[in-house]
Amino acid sequence: MPAQPSRKAPAPTRPDPAGAAPGALRADARKNREGILRAAREAYAVDGLDVPMTAIARRAGVGPATLYRHFPSRVELIGAVFAEQFTQCVAAFEEAFEDPDPWRGLCTFLDKVCTAQAADRGFGAAFLGQFPGVVDIESERDGAEAGLARLVQRAKDAGQLRQDFDPSDIILLLLANVGLAGQSPHVSPAASRRLVAYLLQSFRAGQTDPLPPPAPLTLRQIPYADGQGPR
Repeated sequence: MPAQPSRKAPAPTRPDPAGAAPGALRADARKNREGILRAAREAYAVDGLDVPMTAIARRAGVGPATLYRHFPSRVELIGAVFAEQFTQCVAAFEEAFEDPDPWRGLCTFLDKVCTAQAADRGFGAAFLGQFPGVVDIESERDGAEAGLARLVQRAKDAGQLRQDFDPSDIILLLLANVGLAGQSPHVSPAASRRLVAYLLQSFRAGQTDPLPPPAPLTLRQIPYADGQGPR
């Protein structure tokens, strides 16, 4: 008969899978997981995606072992933190396509994306594919660029968007907006809305002054909010 384990010896533990449904975890484990996600979301919003895992653990009030038990890698943590926002961005595309007014659909989509980009440094980097492994970068970029081109063409076909507008002009808008992510929460949303409103007025059909040729920009040209380029 095997010897009984010592009462002082800790029971063996198994890592909680990062993708496990929160309801499948014990109450204390679920509380720790939610605290880690909350701490990471707050840290990434202010400081971007380079926040060390140990700093997130301290912010959440847990030890590094607990953090890694829930999220074995930083990529898995970032994916979990921004899963809801990724879903919201997909929904924003769908809502824009379904809007019977192509111009309104395009404007609403750009306003939502730019507001999210200005409010959260981490999400801007993750959504735009600047953190390898968070999403399938190439497919996300290709899908986003195809969606943007479709929104642009709809508005052009409706005679609402100036005919010399190029989809790369949206990248110019995002490049201009990304610098607002480092501002205070009281400044960045208002500044982003005003910037987007200014530019949308110039995008609308009826603006007859000719533009220089479009720049050869893609989503790969969007840098981190902290000024660093793609990794």
